[in-house]
Amino acid sequence: MKEYRSVLDLLQTEIAIKFVKDTFERELASALDLTRVSAPLFVLPETGLNDNLNGYERTVRFDIKSVGKEAEIVQSLAKWKRAALKKYDFAPETGLYTDMNAIRRDEDLDYIHSVYVDQWDWEKILKREERNIDYLQSTVKKIYACLRSTAQKVHEKYPALSHDLPEEIAFVTTEELEEKYPDLSRKEREDLIAREKKAVFLMRIGWDLMDGKPHDGRAADYDDWNMNGDILLYNELYDKAYEISSMGIRVDEISLPKQLEKRGETEKLKNPFCSAIMRGELPLTIGGGIGQSRLCMYFLKKAHIGEVQSSIWTDEEIAKCEKAGIKLL
Repeated sequence: MKEYRSVLDLLQTEIAIKFVKDTFERELASALDLTRVSAPLFVLPETGLNDNLNGYERTVRFDIKSVGKEAEIVQSLAKWKRAALKKYDFAPETGLYTDMNAIRRDEDLDYIHSVYVDQWDWEKILKREERNIDYLQSTVKKIYACLRSTAQKVHEKYPALSHDLPEEIAFVTTEELEEKYPDLSRKEREDLIAREKKAVFLMRIGWDLMDGKPHDGRAADYDDWNMNGDILLYNELYDKAYEISSMGIRVDEISLPKQLEKRGETEKLKNPFCSAIMRGELPLTIGGGIGQSRLCMYFLKKAHIGEVQSSIWTDEEIAKCEKAGIKLL
């Protein structure tokens, strides 16, 4: 990391966090025609609505005395949103967004990873003929336009906070990245392409690459691995790729069983969520999550996610931040 000094003090930071969140939220809702809804903090595991992430992360569970069942704190709302679109009777070309708060107890803590996760979860209904790469990329471009607009408004309010986001976001697949940098690790590939392009949508995450392993882990029962990806920005402070969103067109009755078979998870076809997809009872959708703290960290030029959210850190991480002049909330 380069020599660091926060542009804003603690109180200014708290005010700026709200400005960034309010500004981007309005931009996103307008660009994608989304309506804000309330969302659950916890769900019953048997519904199949919780996000299994990479499949090995432990959920936070607790018993509910009156119900006589155990509930799970959500890890994301990737599946819940799709069911909600049907329940609330949303029309095609419209969608919802919500504030998602999660606890990821197995997260490896560092400057961008916290036990506490806050993001905008959004989901939008699409037509069968829109279920393609062109629609995916068009949606990414709209989200990127929201990022550029927010960056400009942050700069107008705080002139010291300027950002050099390119006019257009680049698109590259994980296969192309592997072909270009075959001898590098996944993260090294991301760092190089982000350094070159400044803003990238890295597509097709989930299926195995030439070396027999996927670029990164993805749950098999929400994103279609042929039509998904991550929005990566260049983090100048660390000279690295900086993921701010994971998104994609969601699985349908064709892609879902193929991906579950690949993961050895075909038993999930019996849970209510997957069964509804196979029967065609849930709408075809596109959706994703956009990290609130990560976005604030990026726009406010912060070196640590703990500067824009309150969480719990190891003694070693706290000491390291103090030595670097990083003030955690």
